[in-house]
Amino acid sequence: MAPTTQYEYELCRAGYRSIAGIDEAGRGCWAGPVVAAAVVLPLAVVTQPMCLAGVDDSKRLSAHQRETMYTQIHAVATGIGLGVVPAYLIDTMGIVPATRLAMTIALLSLPCQVDALLIDALALIGISLLQRSLIKGDASCLSIAAASIVAKVSRDHLLYTADSAYPGYGFALHKGYGTAAHQRALRMLGPCAFHRWTFRPVTTLCYPEVDAQE
Repeated sequence: MAPTTQYEYELCRAGYRSIAGIDEAGRGCWAGPVVAAAVVLPLAVVTQPMCLAGVDDSKRLSAHQRETMYTQIHAVATGIGLGVVPAYLIDTMGIVPATRLAMTIALLSLPCQVDALLIDALALIGISLLQRSLIKGDASCLSIAAASIVAKVSRDHLLYTADSAYPGYGFALHKGYGTAAHQRALRMLGPCAFHRWTFRPVTTLCYPEVDAQE
């Protein structure tokens, strides 16, 4: 079932007029940043969601479909904000705080004011706006699904750049996820500055003696 604007519509009926959907991409990766997006859809889309027919949880779409929907979202959205937290900060903060930071940056990067948030799974600490945290929100809420696509496509573009900056790791192919090809590259080359050094799979693959002592 495709995501709907049920949650947005309920908030509009309660008096909220500018609602941001927020989601992230790259939380479970071994390398690269965690990227969050905030997307505000206009009332016309909330009442007529077929304007964004095809928008879905980014994981359900092909790379080509995501790129197509990314362009469509940018064409109709009232505002889009992006937040990027690099690997070294993920190592310093931990992935959940880093994800919240990326989401907060995305929210603050919006070119418009908002009065309510629809967030996939998490809540943002210290933000006084109305928040609704939706488990698997990217599969049920259109604003969050749109944010999931913007975050995923934006992160993929960063990984294409990283593939040139750090040759041999295959970042353009696996996008930093723990694939067999990524494991082989780590064993051969060791981690680079783009990796999340504190993530256990990276530590175990590259420094098995350290893992064995724990």
